[in-house]
Amino acid sequence: MSRIAYVNGQYVPHAEASVHVEDRGYQFADGVYEVCAIADGRLLDETGHLDRLDRSLRELRIDPPVPRTALRIIMRQMIRLNRVRHGIIYLQITRGVAPRDHFFPDSDVPSSLVMTARAVDPVRAAARAEKGIAVLSRPDIRWGRPDIKSVSLLPNILAKQEARDAGCDEAWFIDANGFVTEGGSTNAWIVTTDNQVITRDLGRILAGITRAGIIRAAKGENIPIIERPFSLDDAIGAKEAFISSATAFATPVISIDGQKIGNGKPGQITQRLRAAYMQQAIADAKD
Repeated sequence: MSRIAYVNGQYVPHAEASVHVEDRGYQFADGVYEVCAIADGRLLDETGHLDRLDRSLRELRIDPPVPRTALRIIMRQMIRLNRVRHGIIYLQITRGVAPRDHFFPDSDVPSSLVMTARAVDPVRAAARAEKGIAVLSRPDIRWGRPDIKSVSLLPNILAKQEARDAGCDEAWFIDANGFVTEGGSTNAWIVTTDNQVITRDLGRILAGITRAGIIRAAKGENIPIIERPFSLDDAIGAKEAFISSATAFATPVISIDGQKIGNGKPGQITQRLRAAYMQQAIADAKD
Protein backbone atom coordinates (compact mmCIF):
# COMPACT_ATOMS: atom_id res chain seq x y z
CA MET A 1 0.00 0.00 0.00
CA SER A 2 1.35 3.44 -0.93
CA ARG A 3 1.81 5.97 1.88
CA ILE A 4 -0.51 8.96 2.28
CA ALA A 5 0.48 12.48 3.30
CA TYR A 6 -1.63 15.41 4.45
CA VAL A 7 -0.96 18.80 2.84
CA ASN A 8 -3.12 21.82 3.69
CA GLY A 9 -6.48 20.13 3.75
CA GLN A 10 -5.84 17.27 1.33
CA TYR A 11 -4.79 13.65 1.74
CA VAL A 12 -2.49 12.87 -1.17
CA PRO A 13 -0.12 10.07 -2.23
CA HIS A 14 3.15 10.53 -0.36
CA ALA A 15 5.16 10.54 -3.60
CA GLU A 16 3.05 13.45 -4.91
CA ALA A 17 2.98 15.56 -1.75
CA SER A 18 4.46 19.04 -2.20
CA VAL A 19 4.42 22.59 -0.89
CA HIS A 20 4.71 25.87 -2.78
CA VAL A 21 8.21 27.08 -3.60
CA GLU A 22 7.56 30.22 -1.54
CA ASP A 23 6.42 28.43 1.58
CA ARG A 24 8.29 30.19 4.38
CA GLY A 25 9.30 26.90 5.93
CA TYR A 26 11.19 26.09 2.75
CA GLN A 27 12.78 29.53 2.34
CA PHE A 28 13.33 30.70 5.93
CA ALA A 29 12.86 27.64 8.18
CA ASP A 30 9.98 29.76 9.48
CA GLY A 31 8.01 27.00 11.13
CA VAL A 32 7.74 24.41 13.88
CA TYR A 33 7.23 20.67 14.09
CA GLU A 34 6.34 17.78 16.37
CA VAL A 35 6.96 14.03 16.28
CA CYS A 36 4.54 11.77 18.11
CA ALA A 37 5.09 8.05 18.62
CA ILE A 38 2.41 5.49 17.74
CA ALA A 39 2.09 2.21 19.67
CA ASP A 40 -0.62 -0.33 18.90
CA GLY A 41 -2.25 2.28 16.69
CA ARG A 42 -2.47 4.83 19.51
CA LEU A 43 -0.68 8.13 20.04
CA LEU A 44 1.76 8.37 22.93
CA ASP A 45 1.98 11.57 24.99
CA GLU A 46 -0.39 13.32 22.56
CA THR A 47 -1.49 16.10 24.92
CA GLY A 48 2.09 16.99 25.82
CA HIS A 49 3.13 17.18 22.18
CA LEU A 50 0.17 19.35 21.21
CA ASP A 51 0.72 21.63 24.22
CA ARG A 52 4.35 22.11 23.18
CA LEU A 53 3.27 22.71 19.58
CA ASP A 54 0.94 25.48 20.76
CA ARG A 55 3.78 27.04 22.76
CA SER A 56 6.19 26.94 19.81
CA LEU A 57 3.56 28.60 17.60
CA ARG A 58 2.97 31.34 20.17
CA GLU A 59 6.69 32.02 20.56
CA LEU A 60 7.05 32.48 16.78
CA ARG A 61 3.71 34.30 16.43
CA ILE A 62 2.33 31.77 13.95
CA ASP A 63 -1.42 31.21 13.95
CA PRO A 64 -2.57 27.57 14.24
CA PRO A 65 -3.83 26.39 10.83
CA VAL A 66 -6.68 24.38 12.40
CA PRO A 67 -8.16 24.02 15.90
CA ARG A 68 -6.72 21.30 18.12
CA THR A 69 -9.85 19.17 17.75
CA ALA A 70 -9.41 19.14 13.96
CA LEU A 71 -5.69 18.44 14.29
CA ARG A 72 -6.38 15.40 16.45
CA ILE A 73 -8.88 14.10 13.86
CA ILE A 74 -6.32 14.52 11.05
CA MET A 75 -3.67 12.69 13.06
CA ARG A 76 -5.95 9.72 13.61
CA GLN A 77 -6.99 9.67 9.98
CA MET A 78 -3.32 9.59 9.02
CA ILE A 79 -2.79 6.57 11.26
CA ARG A 80 -5.74 4.80 9.64
CA LEU A 81 -4.88 5.69 6.05
CA ASN A 82 -1.28 4.56 6.47
CA ARG A 83 -2.25 1.52 8.58
CA VAL A 84 0.42 2.27 11.15
CA ARG A 85 0.44 0.09 14.25
CA HIS A 86 3.88 1.08 15.55
CA GLY A 87 5.59 4.18 14.20
CA ILE A 88 5.56 7.96 14.21
CA ILE A 89 3.55 10.94 13.04
CA TYR A 90 5.46 13.99 11.85
CA LEU A 91 3.58 17.28 11.61
CA GLN A 92 4.92 20.65 10.53
CA ILE A 93 3.35 24.10 10.60
CA THR A 94 4.89 27.08 8.81
CA ARG A 95 3.94 30.72 8.51
CA GLY A 96 2.53 29.97 5.07
CA VAL A 97 3.08 30.91 1.45
CA ALA A 98 3.96 34.51 0.54
CA PRO A 99 6.38 36.41 -1.70
CA ARG A 100 9.86 36.11 -0.22
CA ASP A 101 10.40 38.87 2.34
CA HIS A 102 12.01 38.79 5.76
CA PHE A 103 9.04 40.59 7.28
CA PHE A 104 5.97 38.58 8.28
CA PRO A 105 3.39 38.34 5.49
CA ASP A 106 0.00 40.00 5.82
CA SER A 107 -2.27 38.60 8.51
CA ASP A 108 -4.62 37.08 5.93
CA VAL A 109 -1.93 34.60 4.76
CA PRO A 110 -2.90 31.22 6.25
CA SER A 111 -0.30 29.07 7.95
CA SER A 112 0.58 25.76 6.29
CA LEU A 113 0.14 22.28 7.75
CA VAL A 114 1.75 19.09 6.47
CA MET A 115 1.73 15.68 8.10
CA THR A 116 3.18 12.24 7.43
CA ALA A 117 2.99 8.90 9.21
CA ARG A 118 5.26 5.90 8.88
CA ALA A 119 5.86 2.55 10.50
CA VAL A 120 8.82 1.81 12.78
CA ASP A 121 9.92 -1.69 13.66
CA PRO A 122 9.51 -2.02 17.47
CA VAL A 123 11.69 -5.14 17.54
CA ARG A 124 14.58 -3.26 15.97
CA ALA A 125 14.12 -0.34 18.39
CA ALA A 126 14.11 -2.71 21.36
CA ALA A 127 17.27 -4.41 20.08
CA ARG A 128 18.99 -1.03 19.85
CA ALA A 129 18.05 -0.31 23.46
CA GLU A 130 19.39 -3.68 24.56
CA LYS A 131 22.71 -3.01 22.85
CA GLY A 132 23.15 0.69 23.68
CA ILE A 133 24.52 3.50 21.53
CA ALA A 134 27.67 5.59 21.16
CA VAL A 135 27.69 9.39 21.47
CA LEU A 136 30.05 12.06 20.11
CA SER A 137 30.35 15.44 21.86
CA ARG A 138 30.18 18.60 19.75
CA PRO A 139 30.18 22.35 20.54
CA ASP A 140 26.69 23.81 20.87
CA ILE A 141 26.51 26.33 18.02
CA ARG A 142 22.71 26.53 17.84
CA TRP A 143 20.67 29.72 18.09
CA GLY A 144 19.64 30.91 21.54
CA ARG A 145 16.10 29.51 21.54
CA PRO A 146 16.40 25.71 21.48
CA ASP A 147 13.29 25.67 23.70
CA ILE A 148 11.27 26.28 20.50
CA LYS A 149 10.83 23.17 18.37
CA SER A 150 11.74 25.00 15.18
CA VAL A 151 12.39 23.36 11.81
CA SER A 152 15.69 25.28 11.74
CA LEU A 153 17.92 22.28 12.48
CA LEU A 154 21.11 22.83 10.46
CA PRO A 155 23.47 22.70 13.49
CA ASN A 156 21.71 19.54 14.64
CA ILE A 157 22.08 17.69 11.36
CA LEU A 158 25.72 18.75 11.01
CA ALA A 159 26.47 17.44 14.51
CA LYS A 160 24.57 14.20 13.95
CA GLN A 161 26.35 13.62 10.64
CA GLU A 162 29.71 14.17 12.32
CA ALA A 163 28.62 11.60 14.90
CA ARG A 164 27.71 9.11 12.19
CA ASP A 165 30.99 9.73 10.37
CA ALA A 166 32.74 8.87 13.65
CA GLY A 167 30.78 5.65 14.03
CA CYS A 168 28.43 7.06 16.66
CA ASP A 169 24.65 7.20 16.88
CA GLU A 170 24.02 10.62 18.43
CA ALA A 171 25.78 13.91 19.21
CA TRP A 172 25.66 15.67 22.57
CA PHE A 173 26.00 19.45 22.49
CA ILE A 174 28.47 21.06 24.92
CA ASP A 175 27.95 24.71 25.90
CA ALA A 176 30.64 27.36 26.44
CA ASN A 177 30.94 26.36 30.10
CA GLY A 178 31.61 22.71 29.33
CA PHE A 179 28.14 21.50 30.27
CA VAL A 180 26.04 19.09 28.23
CA THR A 181 22.88 20.76 26.94
CA GLU A 182 21.12 18.01 24.96
CA GLY A 183 21.49 15.73 21.97
CA GLY A 184 21.05 16.50 18.30
CA SER A 185 17.52 15.10 18.47
CA THR A 186 17.25 13.83 22.06
CA ASN A 187 17.53 14.84 25.70
CA ALA A 188 20.62 13.74 27.63
CA TRP A 189 20.76 11.93 30.99
CA ILE A 190 23.38 10.42 33.29
CA VAL A 191 23.28 8.19 36.36
CA THR A 192 26.04 9.01 38.84
CA THR A 193 28.07 6.44 40.75
CA ASP A 194 25.80 7.06 43.77
CA ASN A 195 22.69 6.38 41.61
CA GLN A 196 21.52 9.98 41.13
CA VAL A 197 19.68 10.41 37.82
CA ILE A 198 20.54 13.80 36.36
CA THR A 199 19.25 15.69 33.33
CA ARG A 200 19.79 19.29 32.29
CA ASP A 201 17.28 21.76 33.73
CA LEU A 202 14.94 23.52 31.32
CA GLY A 203 15.88 26.85 29.81
CA ARG A 204 18.79 26.02 27.50
CA ILE A 205 17.14 22.85 26.21
CA LEU A 206 13.94 21.71 24.57
CA ALA A 207 11.27 20.61 27.03
CA GLY A 208 11.21 17.01 25.87
CA ILE A 209 7.81 15.36 26.17
CA THR A 210 9.38 11.94 26.69
CA ARG A 211 11.74 13.60 29.17
CA ALA A 212 8.72 14.75 31.19
CA GLY A 213 7.19 11.28 30.92
CA ILE A 214 10.36 9.67 32.26
CA ILE A 215 10.37 12.07 35.21
CA ARG A 216 6.77 11.08 35.99
CA ALA A 217 7.59 7.38 35.61
CA ALA A 218 10.61 7.77 37.88
CA LYS A 219 8.41 9.09 40.67
CA GLY A 220 6.32 5.93 40.45
CA GLU A 221 9.50 3.88 40.74
CA ASN A 222 10.81 5.98 43.65
CA ILE A 223 13.81 6.99 41.54
CA PRO A 224 14.78 10.61 42.29
CA ILE A 225 15.53 12.88 39.33
CA ILE A 226 17.82 15.91 39.67
CA GLU A 227 17.48 18.65 37.05
CA ARG A 228 20.79 20.52 36.83
CA PRO A 229 23.73 21.03 34.47
CA PHE A 230 26.35 18.28 34.22
CA SER A 231 29.69 18.43 32.47
CA LEU A 232 31.13 16.23 29.75
CA ASP A 233 33.58 14.90 32.36
CA ASP A 234 30.63 14.09 34.63
CA ALA A 235 29.04 12.15 31.77
CA ILE A 236 32.18 10.20 30.90
CA GLY A 237 32.68 9.34 34.57
CA ALA A 238 29.05 8.35 35.11
CA LYS A 239 27.78 4.91 36.03
CA GLU A 240 25.17 5.05 33.24
CA ALA A 241 24.01 7.44 30.55
CA PHE A 242 21.04 7.50 28.23
CA ILE A 243 19.05 9.55 25.74
CA SER A 244 15.32 10.13 25.50
CA SER A 245 12.94 11.19 22.73
CA ALA A 246 9.62 10.27 21.16
CA THR A 247 11.40 7.70 18.98
CA ALA A 248 14.21 6.58 21.31
CA PHE A 249 12.06 6.45 24.48
CA ALA A 250 14.97 5.82 26.91
CA THR A 251 17.98 4.34 25.11
CA PRO A 252 21.26 3.56 26.92
CA VAL A 253 24.50 5.32 25.99
CA ILE A 254 27.48 2.99 26.42
CA SER A 255 30.28 5.28 25.19
CA ILE A 256 31.00 9.00 24.78
CA ASP A 257 33.84 10.17 22.55
CA GLY A 258 35.10 6.60 22.44
CA GLN A 259 35.28 6.29 26.22
CA LYS A 260 33.28 3.54 27.87
CA ILE A 261 30.49 4.55 30.25
CA GLY A 262 30.39 2.41 33.36
CA ASN A 263 30.95 -1.19 32.36
CA GLY A 264 30.19 -0.41 28.73
CA LYS A 265 26.78 -2.07 28.85
CA PRO A 266 23.21 -0.75 29.26
CA GLY A 267 22.61 0.03 32.92
CA GLN A 268 19.91 -1.32 35.17
CA ILE A 269 18.45 2.06 36.13
CA THR A 270 18.16 3.08 32.48
CA GLN A 271 16.42 -0.17 31.62
CA ARG A 272 14.10 0.21 34.58
CA LEU A 273 13.17 3.76 33.55
CA ARG A 274 12.58 2.69 29.95
CA ALA A 275 10.23 -0.08 31.03
CA ALA A 276 8.37 2.16 33.48
CA TYR A 277 7.97 4.93 30.91
CA MET A 278 6.71 2.55 28.23
CA GLN A 279 4.19 0.99 30.59
CA GLN A 280 2.90 4.41 31.65
CA ALA A 281 2.81 5.91 28.14
CA ILE A 282 0.96 2.97 26.62
CA ALA A 283 -1.55 2.92 29.49
CA ASP A 284 -2.22 6.64 28.95
CA ALA A 285 -2.20 6.48 25.13
CA LYS A 286 -5.13 7.91 23.21
CA ASP A 287 -6.66 6.07 20.25
